[in-house]
Amino acid sequence: MMANRSDSATGPMMCCGVDLSEVCSPQTFKALGDANRLSILSFLAATPGGARVGDVASCCPVDLSVVSRHLAVLRDAGVIECVKRGREVFCSVRVPQLVAMLRQLADALEASETVAPAESDGGRAERAPHVSEPSRAEPRSEQP
Repeated sequence: MMANRSDSATGPMMCCGVDLSEVCSPQTFKALGDANRLSILSFLAATPGGARVGDVASCCPVDLSVVSRHLAVLRDAGVIECVKRGREVFCSVRVPQLVAMLRQLADALEASETVAPAESDGGRAERAPHVSEPSRAEPRSEQP
C-alpha cells in the first residue's frame, strides 16, 4: 500500500534517476520513525506467524487503544498485515515487501554515491566526506 506520490509543486523525489516516492513513501518513514512502532515491529518480527493485538500490547508501555493506532499506522504503510481469525486479530510483518522496499532504497542511495558531482550538479556542490567507522586507538596504560 505504498503511495505513489509526486507533488506537482515539488516534483518527483529523485535520487540517481530513481523516483524515491515509487520506492518508499513518506508514510513508511513515518511508520518506522516512532520508538513504540519500532518496538511493535521488533516484537512482531520475533513472533513466528504473527501475534494477537492483545499480545502485541505487552511490548509497549502504552494502552491497548494506542497500540491499535500504532498497528494501524504500520498496516496503512504496508509494513505489517492484520488478519481476523474468529474473534481475534493477528498481525505479522510483511517481511518480503519490507525487505524489498528497503533494498530498493539502499540500492538507489548506493547508486547516487557512484555519480560524480560533475555529472549530477555540474560540479557546483562539494561532496561531503564519506563517514567511516572511527579508528580504535590502543588503550593507554596508566603509569603510577
